[in-house]
Amino acid sequence: MKRVYFLLAFSTLGMSVYGQKTTDQKVAELLSKMTLEEKVGQMVQYSGFEYATGPQHSNSAAVLEEIKKGKVGSMLNVAGAEETRAFQKLAIQSRLKIPLLFGQDVIHGYRTTFPVNIGQAASWDLGMIEKSERIAATEASAYGIHWTFAPMVDIARDPRWGRVMEGSGEDTFLGTQIGLARIKGFQGQGLGSLNAVMACAKHFAAYGAAVGGRDYNSVDMSLRQLNETYLPPFKAAAEAGVATFMNSFNDINGIPATANQYIQRTLLKGKWNYKGFVVSDWGSIGEMVAHGYAKDGAEAAEKAIQGGSDMDMESRVYMTELPKLVKEGKVDEKLVDDATGRILTKKFEMGLFDDPYRFSNEKRQKEQTDNQENRKFGREFGSKSIVLLKNKGNILPLSKTVKTVALIGPFGKETVANHGFWSVAFKDDSQRIVSQFDGIKNQLDKNSNLLYAKGCNVDDQDKTMFAEAVETAKKADVVIMTLGEGHAMSGEAKSRSTIGFSGVQEDLLKEIAKTGKPIILMINAGRPLIFNWAADHIPAIVYTWWLGTEAGNSIADVLFGTVNPGGKLPMTFPRTEGQIPVYYNHYNTGRPAKNTTDRNYVSAYIDLDNDPKFPFGFGLSYTEFTYSDMVLSSTNLKGNQSLNISITVSNTGKYDGEEVVQLYIRDLFGKVIRPVKELKGFKKIFIKKGESKKVEFTVTPEDLKFFDDALNFDWEGGEFDVMVGTDSQHVQTKRLNWMK
Repeated sequence: MKRVYFLLAFSTLGMSVYGQKTTDQKVAELLSKMTLEEKVGQMVQYSGFEYATGPQHSNSAAVLEEIKKGKVGSMLNVAGAEETRAFQKLAIQSRLKIPLLFGQDVIHGYRTTFPVNIGQAASWDLGMIEKSERIAATEASAYGIHWTFAPMVDIARDPRWGRVMEGSGEDTFLGTQIGLARIKGFQGQGLGSLNAVMACAKHFAAYGAAVGGRDYNSVDMSLRQLNETYLPPFKAAAEAGVATFMNSFNDINGIPATANQYIQRTLLKGKWNYKGFVVSDWGSIGEMVAHGYAKDGAEAAEKAIQGGSDMDMESRVYMTELPKLVKEGKVDEKLVDDATGRILTKKFEMGLFDDPYRFSNEKRQKEQTDNQENRKFGREFGSKSIVLLKNKGNILPLSKTVKTVALIGPFGKETVANHGFWSVAFKDDSQRIVSQFDGIKNQLDKNSNLLYAKGCNVDDQDKTMFAEAVETAKKADVVIMTLGEGHAMSGEAKSRSTIGFSGVQEDLLKEIAKTGKPIILMINAGRPLIFNWAADHIPAIVYTWWLGTEAGNSIADVLFGTVNPGGKLPMTFPRTEGQIPVYYNHYNTGRPAKNTTDRNYVSAYIDLDNDPKFPFGFGLSYTEFTYSDMVLSSTNLKGNQSLNISITVSNTGKYDGEEVVQLYIRDLFGKVIRPVKELKGFKKIFIKKGESKKVEFTVTPEDLKFFDDALNFDWEGGEFDVMVGTDSQHVQTKRLNWMK
């Protein structure tokens, strides 16, 4: 009864104090009552005491006391109705009773884990991506979480960078569309809804362009490239009302993003008029000392607040340094007021001043702990994320009545690994996650046999298990190999100089191939890998990424044809590391190669074909799609007219299936060089076998705009190629004139 009375009293107090005032008025009134130290306290974020995502140096007793004194605005890595309620009680003991925000890395699902983000992007299904984040938000908010550090909208052209698993690939247009879908899913009907969480567009900015693909590394590029390729997803996120931004670890042209006034003050809070707040990445304010940009913590704090960073995640320099900097006149208190006001605004919008415990509900948490509908969706989403790379002789789909199947490889009976990196750990993960072995076994006919041999470990040189694997393969009618990289080999701080199969996995594959048995290769990864021998010698290859809680069932659905794979690659797959960076929308040179083997005094390597191993947008199906009758509404356009494009896509194969129809544009001549092609639209359609569908696109002058060398954003008239096809290399092309 006391607890109920307290909540009612608090809620009534909140209503009587703030009444029907606007959020801006509420924030201004509260700011007027706050001391400088209390304002700075709202700009401080600490981690909980388990599962830290950075160097953990929390002193629990000291942090708890700071919360009671109103010197902490947010906690991350604190979750669960009971845990968040306990921390919130401490905050309400502070003088002004300002509630905490609870943040968590909800990256590709919460209790129900979905495919890693690069795998989701391979679905090219914006509706499913949005729904996955809607489910994630519902589950996370039921565990008391207010705020996710997602989506990552970094454009990444270097698969050596481990964090490609967290994003949507190499293309600005596709990445922007997926980012918007994620934000809409997370924030739902709006902040304050009990099943909505605050989204966070990260990492601002250009983190995906780190030199050499090494995490945390520098970024050096022209402002034109920055604005045209790397910033559009962030601008779109700001316009869509994403609640927060997170800045990136890297410097941009010598200025750490954490203190970069150009991106945070001039663009984000200036030209883009963004009203949310910016949180640093873990410790990045303090790390400016190591960068060589600040001589000590005080200077780091000064430069960070002046640069536009509103909240300090685990650097611990704002609370220790900002009050002194303000009192010494080195920092204008108006900057502190602005940052604090932005943070308080979100707390009001989330309804935390009306009821700080509204998300800490054990009944809701229990309801979302094992939601079977969420798992059912996760199974479907997983199957839609798989990309079929090769199917020589139509070995797939498999018959469920095949007599003996051998599953060989280090991932066959893994459970927790199926989560992939950046997943939320639960104690019962090993029991509830579906292994590949169990998924396949559950769909095989009762008279069929499923054999298993691990064959090797993920990342060592031990070949002692080879013999058993070879003998197992010899007993089978078909062999399913499950190889790749370990689930923790991609993600933050997981950059790799070589991106092939780790350990002796390729050696194992070659030994199994010597048996002469038909082989289906499943590749588990969080990034594009290089597997040339397999691509050239194995008849069937499916790229399964890491698919989440229902991974085994999703994979089996595709292998046995319950689901016809329709995934397409969101990143180019290179032939070798030496070809990196390789991406479809590159510029031409004065000496472009004429074909994949042209190497004589052209822009090429003398020892490597020019094309990638698998192009952007590539993905096969169990059926066949043919493209015909491409029609442009006009080949001579003027001014602000729109171009309508239609093409007929026919399913000429034996199975119903989905196809991602892709539209590319090339501006042939410009004041600055334009890419050889740019994705400007895509549509995912379902076509029954024997049927045809007309697919239509519309292009406007707005779609043709680009940044020139003076950062003017506009389009210019001239000749354009319009391309429509099944991937970035296989297209039909028509040319037109479009004059201004």
